[in-house]
Amino acid sequence: MRSTLTAALLGASIAIAAPALAQEPVGYWQGTLSTPGGTLPLGVNIERSPSGELTGTLDSPDQRSFDIPLSEVEASGNRLSFRVPAVSGFYEAEWQADAAEWAGTWSQGPMALPLVLSAAERPERAAAAARPALPADWEIPADAQIAALLEQRIAQRPGTGMVAGIVDRSGTRTIARGPAGASSFGADTIFEIGSMTKVFTGLLLADMAADGTVSLDDPVARYLPEGATMPMRGGQQITLKNLSRQDSGLPRLPSNLMPADPRDPYADYTEAQLLEFLAGYELQRDIGSEYEYSNLGVGLLGYALARAAGTDYETLVRTRILEPLGMHDTAIALTQAQQARFATGRDEFNRPTSAWSLPALAGAGALRSTAGDMLKFLQAALDPQSPLASAMRAAVADPREAPGFDAGLGWMMIPAPSGTILMHGGGTGGFRTHMALQPEGERAVVVLTNSAVEPSAQDIALHLLAGAPVAEAGPVPDALQMVARGEPVELMEEQLDRVVGTWRLTPDLNIEITRQGDQLLAAVTGQGAFPIFPRAPLEFFWRAVNAEVVFIEEDGRITRGIFTQDGSSTPLTKVD
Repeated sequence: MRSTLTAALLGASIAIAAPALAQEPVGYWQGTLSTPGGTLPLGVNIERSPSGELTGTLDSPDQRSFDIPLSEVEASGNRLSFRVPAVSGFYEAEWQADAAEWAGTWSQGPMALPLVLSAAERPERAAAAARPALPADWEIPADAQIAALLEQRIAQRPGTGMVAGIVDRSGTRTIARGPAGASSFGADTIFEIGSMTKVFTGLLLADMAADGTVSLDDPVARYLPEGATMPMRGGQQITLKNLSRQDSGLPRLPSNLMPADPRDPYADYTEAQLLEFLAGYELQRDIGSEYEYSNLGVGLLGYALARAAGTDYETLVRTRILEPLGMHDTAIALTQAQQARFATGRDEFNRPTSAWSLPALAGAGALRSTAGDMLKFLQAALDPQSPLASAMRAAVADPREAPGFDAGLGWMMIPAPSGTILMHGGGTGGFRTHMALQPEGERAVVVLTNSAVEPSAQDIALHLLAGAPVAEAGPVPDALQMVARGEPVELMEEQLDRVVGTWRLTPDLNIEITRQGDQLLAAVTGQGAFPIFPRAPLEFFWRAVNAEVVFIEEDGRITRGIFTQDGSSTPLTKVD
């Protein structure tokens, strides 16, 4: 469920020469993104087709993600822009001739960060060199080795625990460590599993298609309430399969998601808001043409399947998957007894944080579970005679190509010497999870932790299963400086109107402030509008992100201000 830059594992790489001309965008460019959690080196490869069309890919070596496709690559004069659909990212820059570099802004969700790209020689086979070859004869480590690995990961993270579950031909086992100074975690500790829920939603689709309740190619619009509409493009409708394989053309998140509490961002997003967004959204690309990870899309799939079955999502997944497999500790709403075993989540700065609720988009990430229950699920996913068997076969039968992996119904699939890996991870505000299985080797792994500090669960899960490298875990990053919020003050409409208008943030990025009644909305270029709230007549804060804007009045006029996000401030100037 995370909105940070993250995408694929395993992709091809070609050596490309550095750009030869100053304003010519073709070539390989490198830069470093400074995020609240640290730095992230990036590489951008841009090519031009014989017809003159620009295409390209993005590399994120530290995340072992390569050849992530770009779209809408445009260059005109001294300006360059492109999108990265897989992570809902957008880059816009202007050529700086004196420094011979592109200086611009990377935008992703509500985040806007400076990014400078300089010409570079792409290291030959850079992606392959950054990804050590996986061993062909890997064996899952012994319990003592796994325990040491878990202890090392949580050593600098007080309050954090970690549980690993293993399935192999000898049966199942659970290894748990931490948290220090608290009740020890075990196979029955309950975690939010976040986007691992998407696998359950994909299997629901496969199961319901098998018994004729729905068809994979049914238009989603068929299962919406009367009068509700879905976006279309070129006369084509979005199907249930498009939603599960993540090629519907819908964005990662709806633009009208405006959380009152960013620590629980989906809690107040309603069915009415979902339908309102769908009715007004215009697709930016052809349906089925590109993979783009979308919490909105799979949340919508869960909603549509529940309507097709005449029930709610939790009941649907319980009756079709959880009860047949005996997964009695997997649920959305926890009993009092289960609540006592529910781990306290910790955010990316290792602070206790609230649990998440997703009432309208449950199919994208609402489930909670235990290592014990997930081992039952993984055993069933490996067993050709289990109640899941036919749905599993259908879920992986017709995958589509995605950035560095193949996408089935819920599952992501990557090659490995010891057999194809089926996997999916999950991340909420205070939890990280990952499950991976190899049907050919009859083995599977799940790793659960109550911490959003990275690296978290994915690298350990893939190491245990297939011998992938383990990331180095450094100290917990320092917490961000938080803006002052509190209860908003009441302002007159004429006071609000004084700050309405266009405010220049960077040469390529504006903040557009509008008023709807007594509510101000602020939209960064290329992003949706979020409400801002008055702390004082010239001071406003966001609730959806850690940001504020303070306007400065001079001689009775407001022509400039200071925008601050995550402790970093940028001057604003009024655009007449």
